[in-house]
Amino acid sequence: MYLEYWGLKKFPFENVPDPAFMYYSLEHEEALSRLLYAIERNKGIVLITGEIGSGKTMLTRVLIQQLPDEKFDIGLMTNPTLEPVDFLREILHSLGLDPDMDLPKSSLLKLLNERMLENLRNDKMTLLIFDEAHLISTATFEEIRLLLNFQLNDMFMLTIILLGQPELRAIVKNIKQLNQRIALKYHLNSLNLDETIKYIDARLKKAGSDGSIINRQALNEIYSYTGGIPRVINNICDTSLMTGFALKAKVIDPEIVKQAVRDVD
Repeated sequence: MYLEYWGLKKFPFENVPDPAFMYYSLEHEEALSRLLYAIERNKGIVLITGEIGSGKTMLTRVLIQQLPDEKFDIGLMTNPTLEPVDFLREILHSLGLDPDMDLPKSSLLKLLNERMLENLRNDKMTLLIFDEAHLISTATFEEIRLLLNFQLNDMFMLTIILLGQPELRAIVKNIKQLNQRIALKYHLNSLNLDETIKYIDARLKKAGSDGSIINRQALNEIYSYTGGIPRVINNICDTSLMTGFALKAKVIDPEIVKQAVRDVD
C-alpha cells in the first residue's frame, strides 16, 4: 500500500474512533470539558449533537479513556433502535450483566438499581452513553427519562449522555419532561479552514510523517469539498494518498484531490 511510499508508519485517515488520532479543535475541547464537568458533578442527562462525521463517537472514546475504571462503571450503547424492554436488557449487557431473556421489565429495572447501588457502595459512578440517539423511539426515550428516577436525596445514581445528529435536539425538545431534565447541551460544528489544515497535519504527524505531503492548494481543495467534516476529510485524504501513490507523485496537489473526489463520489 502507500505507507512506505509516503514515509508513514500507520494509516493516518482511518474512519475508526481511535483516541490516538483525536484532534482537539476548540469545539471538541469544549465538548469534552463539558462532558467531564457534567459527569464529575453528576448532572443527570447531557446532550451532544453534531453533523454526521463530526467526531461525536471519537469524543466518547476519548472520554471513556480518561475515566478511570476503578471510579466509573460505563455502559456504551451503539444500537439505540431496540424496543424499551430489549433496550433495558441491552443496558445491563453493556454494564457486564447477563439477565435471563424471559425476565420482565420490573426485574430488569431491579437489576439495574442493584448494580447502581453496588457501584455507590464501591465509590463508583454509573455512566450510560447512547450513541446515534436520534434513532431512539419515543417510547424508549420515556424509559431513559424514567431512569433518572433512580436517585438519592442529594444526587442522581447515574449520568446519561445522549449523542446524535442535529435533529436530536428537536426530538428531545418535543418530549418536554425529558427536555426539562437535560442539564447541558452542546453542538459540535464542522471544522473551519484553519482547523481542517491543522486536523490533517496532526493526523499525518501521528502516523509518522516528517514532511509536507499535501500542499496548501490541495488543502484548500479538500476543505472546499468536505466542508470541514472529519469523516469526509478522512475519506478524501486517504483516497488522495492512494491516488498519489499510484501516480508516483511527490506531493498531493489539487488535481490529485479532484481525482480523489471523483473516485469517492
